[in-house]
Amino acid sequence: METPATILVVDDSPENLQVISAVLKEHYKVKVAINGERALALATAADPPDLILLDVMMPGMDGYEVCSRLKAQPATARIPVLFVSSRDEEEDEARGLSMGAIDYIVKPIRPSIVQARVRNHIELKRSRDLLERLTTQDHLTGISNRRRFDDFLAVEWRRAAREQTPISLISIDIDHFKAYNDHYGHPQGDQCLIQVARALAASVTRPTDLVARCGGEEFAAVLPATGSAGATLLAEQMRAGVLAQGLEHAHSATHSHVTISLGVATLVPQADESPQALVDLADAALYEAKSAGRNRFVARQR
Repeated sequence: METPATILVVDDSPENLQVISAVLKEHYKVKVAINGERALALATAADPPDLILLDVMMPGMDGYEVCSRLKAQPATARIPVLFVSSRDEEEDEARGLSMGAIDYIVKPIRPSIVQARVRNHIELKRSRDLLERLTTQDHLTGISNRRRFDDFLAVEWRRAAREQTPISLISIDIDHFKAYNDHYGHPQGDQCLIQVARALAASVTRPTDLVARCGGEEFAAVLPATGSAGATLLAEQMRAGVLAQGLEHAHSATHSHVTISLGVATLVPQADESPQALVDLADAALYEAKSAGRNRFVARQR
């Protein structure tokens, strides 16, 4: 059974919140916020809404400001926003749509219209989400693929350069994976990749981080706003987590079970650099880890 979508309703009037919630609660999980600050907090929580119904006229931070902030953050920019307002002038609707809202509902609300528009926009979002998963998800392991990795790193690199904050990258290889495939066969090799991917993904707890399969037995993790200490701690958790899977590797020259080697790189981007500088630093650290005996990490920072 499909999980109900989550709708965030934002309005400074408790009566309006109650009315709209009553219209939607039969088919959706409804969250409410009585001001812009609370709306932003709920939108950036671990369980973000699928759709936001946003009142325009609110004291303090109005709906336009809330929408602007939502669209400025990568984590919330893709959440559809429907403005709800008692103002029905053409310029008001045009302003809302130009800010990135997908629809504009005029008060007093008509329950059947609200239900129909919400249903249509939820269906559109689910279609877009499915398409995005198909194009950015590794088909075997279920984690992000190389395309998603490249896009994510580019965005976070620009943010780190703008804010002058550190960004870390962990490059990861499964040790002696060719020998594993040759001995156990490719179907078992695929299962090994799946279990390693799960262990790596389970090590990452922040929604701002990304773990991806970059090709073959190669994986990577992008850690925005993370210094060397945090990145090396995560690298060791990943190494230990994969080893704890207990996957036998009879033909490994390193260990009796499947292990990984990791290269950790941390830097603050400079204006004339590209993300390749971070990739090269991580790859060099990974090479050192392999040369030193594998089943370990080497960290480099600049």
